[in-house]
Amino acid sequence: MDTRKNFGGLDIFKMIAAFLVVAIHTSPLTSFNTTADFFLTRELARLAVPFFFMVTGHFVLSDRLWGQERDYGPIWRYLGKTGILYGIAILLYLPIGIYAGHYEDLTPYRVVQMLVFDGTFYHLWYFPALILGILIVCLLGRFCKLGVSLAVTAVLYLIGLFGDSYFGLIADVPGVSQAYELGFRLFSYTRNGLFLAPIFLVMGAWLKRGSEKIKPLPNAVSFGVSFCLMTAEGLILRHYDIQRHDSMYLLLPVCMFFLYRLLLTWNRKSVGAFRTISTWIYILHPAMIVVVRRATKVVHQRATVFLVENSLIHYITVCICSTVAALAIAMVLARFRRASFERDRAWIELDMEALGHNVRTLQGLLPDNCQLMPAVKAEGYGHGAVLISKELNRLGVKAFCVASVPEGIQLRKAGVKGEILVLGYTHPRQFDLLRRYRLIQTVVDMSFAEELHKYGKKLRVHIAVDTGMHRIGIKYDQVDEICQIFEWKNLKVDGMFTHLCVSDSDEERRIKFTKAQGEAFFRLVEQLKERGHECPKKHLVASNGVLNYPEFAGDYARVGIALYGVRSTNEDMNRADVVLKPVLSLKARVASVRELASGEGAGYGLAFVAKRPTKLATITIGYADGLSRLLSGGRGSVLIRGHRVPIAGRVCMDQTLVDVTGIPDVQAGDIAVLIGRSGSEVLTAYDMAKAAGTITNEVFTSLGARLTRMVKPRG
Repeated sequence: MDTRKNFGGLDIFKMIAAFLVVAIHTSPLTSFNTTADFFLTRELARLAVPFFFMVTGHFVLSDRLWGQERDYGPIWRYLGKTGILYGIAILLYLPIGIYAGHYEDLTPYRVVQMLVFDGTFYHLWYFPALILGILIVCLLGRFCKLGVSLAVTAVLYLIGLFGDSYFGLIADVPGVSQAYELGFRLFSYTRNGLFLAPIFLVMGAWLKRGSEKIKPLPNAVSFGVSFCLMTAEGLILRHYDIQRHDSMYLLLPVCMFFLYRLLLTWNRKSVGAFRTISTWIYILHPAMIVVVRRATKVVHQRATVFLVENSLIHYITVCICSTVAALAIAMVLARFRRASFERDRAWIELDMEALGHNVRTLQGLLPDNCQLMPAVKAEGYGHGAVLISKELNRLGVKAFCVASVPEGIQLRKAGVKGEILVLGYTHPRQFDLLRRYRLIQTVVDMSFAEELHKYGKKLRVHIAVDTGMHRIGIKYDQVDEICQIFEWKNLKVDGMFTHLCVSDSDEERRIKFTKAQGEAFFRLVEQLKERGHECPKKHLVASNGVLNYPEFAGDYARVGIALYGVRSTNEDMNRADVVLKPVLSLKARVASVRELASGEGAGYGLAFVAKRPTKLATITIGYADGLSRLLSGGRGSVLIRGHRVPIAGRVCMDQTLVDVTGIPDVQAGDIAVLIGRSGSEVLTAYDMAKAAGTITNEVFTSLGARLTRMVKPRG
């Protein structure tokens, strides 16, 4: 499992790469030494664009093309977003291109060539290259394994190499040179999505695998050596004037291999803003070059000498202007996302950084051989099963448990990868679905095991063992019956489990009972082994077991409520020596504000009666959204503008009244927080559960389907 905190090293280098691209187009060192400038702009800076491609391969393509199940949906969405960004960039540079005469005497073919290969402005070639490269890699991923895809893209790169830095070697070779010249009529450079992009996209996907085992020092040394050799390669090619262009070197993929591995060891907190800012620096810097040069001509000739003719000052100025402009765009986009994010009547806000913290914390309590098998049943404890499961996939979690076949199908249709165990009973009419969607079925008792076997087709199962909870499972001392299940040809036993039903208690008799459960289970495992039946996967612990009985961990830990950052009660959490972060916040809108005179009633049954002049706000959430009616009459609270206010009268189906007397400026559209933070005030799921006389599990799983589940913007 990938327990790396974040990929902050990649985020930081993406900013560095953006500034290296600016250097390519401003030549910072030409005022001082042309060889030094060649090294900076034609050697060091050539690492930038391949790095961008590799990051895309890592995060967009890797698991979706070469994981357990192919999932093209996110790739198409990424291509759509890239296409939109490319379109925006085209429109941005259209006036500059017209002014500079780039679009004179255009033919329809030349327009297509620019859009598909060359870009409509000199740096915009990256976007069509990215799009075309992804399409080629998707085609390879459909028919080829990762290693074969890497080999094919390496061949494409070698072909492109002789149209770039090594063109001089084939320029006079009959037949070959004509073939390349024909190619140059289709595209101006082999630095494009056909020859350059695919190999780095596939390398990024490939290097994601096993990234947690990479050591920094060997890769630092290897990168240093390979980069020195690539520099020598570039200088030799320059000396003999072999290059047609200088974007592709023989040693460039080798350098990028070791550089990327080195960056994967740079374990820093991810900075999502860097991704947006670096992208816009790349897009905007040519415009900033024009702005700086035009501005200096308007201001004074001396400004031109200082800010343009001094190449280093010119580079720094362009970098500053590009960064400021990119920051401004990033802030506008962040504000737009936040405004879009909070537009619903009532919604659930998910903090995926908190989820990642909980995953790492819980995994850290377990032995290395024990994997998390999160319980994402009941809509992921109300959080949203698909959103949570896909993020868990991204965090490296590869096993899940659900309550029913439809819950498992929902995950599969959304592209969730890994093992999915159905914990409950499944009707025989749904046995076909177990096979179709690659689900594992729990054997709830012996008669059900016979039903599964009679189905006549191979089914994967986990055997539930009753060690004292007496809910489901075959009793732990019925060894003959359990052996029979192992021997039935239509059942493939992939695992066996039990449930520790009082593992949350610190009472001595409960502790004794739990230990007896664990001992009974492992005694059964040994008895089965003596009879020749090795149990592949064993799991006993859920959330409480992970925190209180890690010695019973087995191969999987079925974490539930703890994964979401809480325990069933606040007392449970206070007993645990572990810090978990709540994932879920619950929010709604103020719909209306009105004044009541003393003695006036409000709500159903006029259950609320004002004892003084009172101001009431109507918020857009009710019991149909999962807000319990037991919170009526002031038992529940809400946060508005950083103030805690009581629920007034009865909770209604779709709306609820709260008493906002004394809080200034409350108005329609304000956010009401039912679980989460507002200002310095916090309302927790424990507060709501205690007020309703229940546990957090019920609070979460009662949250209604019509609540929009949203991922909180990162960073």
